[in-house]
Amino acid sequence: MIDSRAIVDAKAKLEKNVSVGPWTIIGPDVEIAEGTVIGSHVVLKGPTRIGKANKIYPFVSLGDDPQDKKYQGERTYLEIGDHNVIREYCTINRGTVQDKSITKIGDNNLFMVGTHIAHDCSIGNHTIFVNNVALAGHVTVGDYAILGAYSAVHQFCQIGEYSFIAAGSMVRQNVLPYILVEGGHDARACGLNKEGLKRNGFSNAAINALRSTYKLIFRKNLTVEQALEQLKTLEPNYSQVKLMADALKNADRGIIR
Repeated sequence: MIDSRAIVDAKAKLEKNVSVGPWTIIGPDVEIAEGTVIGSHVVLKGPTRIGKANKIYPFVSLGDDPQDKKYQGERTYLEIGDHNVIREYCTINRGTVQDKSITKIGDNNLFMVGTHIAHDCSIGNHTIFVNNVALAGHVTVGDYAILGAYSAVHQFCQIGEYSFIAAGSMVRQNVLPYILVEGGHDARACGLNKEGLKRNGFSNAAINALRSTYKLIFRKNLTVEQALEQLKTLEPNYSQVKLMADALKNADRGIIR
């Protein structure tokens, strides 16, 4: 299943049923688990580990050096989970020793054309990156988040679970879980991601609790400390509220409002 025109280093490790298209180059220290399909003109450098049943389209670059002037050739890593779809012209770089030395991608994610995931990013599961999304280094993205086309995220920001970033948004601070963000160059929170929550099976009670949480944080002119104090009554009954409160409490960069 390896095309005769592909170049696969003898030190690469490919498990059974891995398909490699023509003119693809796979370097040493690359491990690919069973059932992954790699198209033509893909470049894979290591140390990189790719899990099961991923589909990688043409002209993708995975595991190349981080775009960071501090990088001096140290041994750093890229780890990609299972069942991800990585479309054309995506680039995902390895980590740096200034962080945890690893860029990490979870499972069941969709990276559309032209997505860039920089060094030391951590991506959860079931996320969607629409065309030409760009993450700077050290960004964390939670499960089920959706980032719209041409949106960009500043380094060290955290994007919460089930949040939705509208197309063309520039994110400079953390995005709390479950939040809808839009506004282009000056991105702002504009409500709860209610449609996304409904599609993912959240109960009406949980959505109503999150709506109350959103109003406390974003609409009542409370300080962070005052909002967290009032949320204590909701946290024991709804894990979703606790997740949002914890994200607010730990938002060292501040949050998109």
